[in-house]
Amino acid sequence: MSTESSVVLTRPPARRWRVDVQWLSLGRTVGLYVVSIAVAFLLSALLVQLTNHSASSAFTAMYQGSLQDGSALAQTVDEAVPLLIVALGAIICNRAGIFNIGQEGQLIIGAMFGAAVGLKAPGPGWLVLLLTLLTSAAGGAMWAGISALLRYWRKVNVVITTLLLTFVAFQVVSYAVTNPSLLRETKVAGAITNAESNMLPTDAQLPRLGSPPDFNLSLGFFLAIVLAVLVMFVLRRTRWGFRLRLLGFNPAVAQRTGVHEWRMGTTALLLGGAFAGLAGGILLSGQVLRIQAGFSNNVGYQGLLVALVAQNNALVAIPVAFFFGALRSGGGFLAATGVPRVLVDVVTGLLVLAAVFPPAFQMVRRRRRAAQAPEPVPTVSGEAAA
Repeated sequence: MSTESSVVLTRPPARRWRVDVQWLSLGRTVGLYVVSIAVAFLLSALLVQLTNHSASSAFTAMYQGSLQDGSALAQTVDEAVPLLIVALGAIICNRAGIFNIGQEGQLIIGAMFGAAVGLKAPGPGWLVLLLTLLTSAAGGAMWAGISALLRYWRKVNVVITTLLLTFVAFQVVSYAVTNPSLLRETKVAGAITNAESNMLPTDAQLPRLGSPPDFNLSLGFFLAIVLAVLVMFVLRRTRWGFRLRLLGFNPAVAQRTGVHEWRMGTTALLLGGAFAGLAGGILLSGQVLRIQAGFSNNVGYQGLLVALVAQNNALVAIPVAFFFGALRSGGGFLAATGVPRVLVDVVTGLLVLAAVFPPAFQMVRRRRRAAQAPEPVPTVSGEAAA
């Protein structure tokens, strides 16, 4: 009895040990982010100084354009909302083991379909807005569905098809806004039309809480937060989410347990495209208000980066999207101060790399440890040896 009690008393507290390890891992991750962002700021300051500009003035301008007051903060939130929605679709695809990199094309195709409905559909403004967003999501899903069809019918790699379809999407949108019978701006007597669509009606634009220049939020912000919580819940707490993650972890095991790869993979791609298209609809109805060449401004690509930096966690994607939104709004304000646009892109790229580096470094480190770990030596009991 005494021996058993002594064993119990000397047994290490396993739960407390796990908690300590988790806090240690969190501290290392935070420290890695701090160091990488600090290095990015130092390199950016050096580049700004080498071009005969003041580094302190440049960083002050980025702060003023992203976080200084209510107007700047609202602009940052507006930039973050489509990034977050694109990231949620990318997270669904990544969890299924499908690397969809065509969010930019799916976004602009969705926005193009949404603009066609928003400009021509009759009815009250709220109904036209709802139809615009739904059509945008359907357009993005349709464009991603082409990659799904090629993947499960002809075994074409998803990375290749989604990337190449992005270039096709740019040409399709460019043709639509230059053709008067499609989306080109309506010609007015004595005026020259541009290669862009008409502006959405005022009552078909996303409503806002508050008014500029004070802090204000669009309806898209609340929609993005609700979608992030919904995606997190579905992936973690539902049977469908478990089957999706199982397919991403081990397709062979998933098929043996009754998961249809083509059905689940097609659903993931369609949802990823729908989220990207919805982001295009929100970008159209809340910010740009019309379709024109380059209106997406790399939102699809950066939304994919948000998903990767957040390590496919829907809730973590919220602050990451806000960080990327601050870089976008602050970078635009920095360009207005006279700093060359090329340098603004370089500074923004360095900060993005600083955000991407910690998870990539941790992944490489885990793989190296797994490769260097000694293989377990099988033990043989006495009875088996006899």
